[in-house]
Amino acid sequence: MVELIAKISKGSKMDQIYIPKNRSGLQVGNYVVIKPLLKEIPKKTLYFYNAENIEPIKINIINQVFLIIENNIEFYDNIIITGSFLEKGFNFNDLDILIISKEKIDADFLKNILEKSIGIKMHLILMNNAELIKGLSIDPLYQMMISKCVSEKRLIYRLKNEINYKLLDLQLLKSKSLIDNFDVLDGKEKYYLTKNMIAIRLFLQNERLNNKKIDETVKEELKTNPDSIKNNLLEKKEFIKKYNVFYKKTFNKILSNIKNGSEQEKIN
Repeated sequence: MVELIAKISKGSKMDQIYIPKNRSGLQVGNYVVIKPLLKEIPKKTLYFYNAENIEPIKINIINQVFLIIENNIEFYDNIIITGSFLEKGFNFNDLDILIISKEKIDADFLKNILEKSIGIKMHLILMNNAELIKGLSIDPLYQMMISKCVSEKRLIYRLKNEINYKLLDLQLLKSKSLIDNFDVLDGKEKYYLTKNMIAIRLFLQNERLNNKKIDETVKEELKTNPDSIKNNLLEKKEFIKKYNVFYKKTFNKILSNIKNGSEQEKIN
């Protein structure tokens, strides 16, 4: 039996339900039964990682997302919800979904179904387990991505950081744009660039990465309340001075290791 999830849309004379043309069964002219879905969404066992206090409506949305993906993808290893959707309140632009699968997935088709069914913009990230493990080993942003998340299946990753100084140098360069473009960036952008820089430093120190540790470092090293950055309530001259010192220390640490690596290659 074919089941599709769709949302009722308001029409000028009659309300309507749109379903994707790319489907098996439910041909044009078929009679179908329409009944409410929300009351029947099964409650899945969810695994929360530093994301326990999520509003009930968001839990319901996560259950819908997992159900839709489960009904439209035959094989996958895990589904992970991450990003600003998991922060308190409803100040998010989209819903970040990481789908772990070794099979090829039609991302555009799935994204279209999710957005039409739930009414929220979706950002799908597709990769296999090997790619995720590699990313978690070399990239602090990958570690930040799953430091706060909700997954369909339990996450079990034993990782050892593999520091690629040239990769970190490129990533750190993004954070320099806060210094150069302070006046045109909003609070969210400034916080993201600050978090990127601090995550790189903590990664170099082999620290465990999560939002709590990032915010603690903002307070300790930059002497700034993270909310002041997010709400764009910074005193420019004072903040840029402290930010620049932290940036240069991080940059110099990366640069010295790149140079040492180059010298070692010459010796060998």
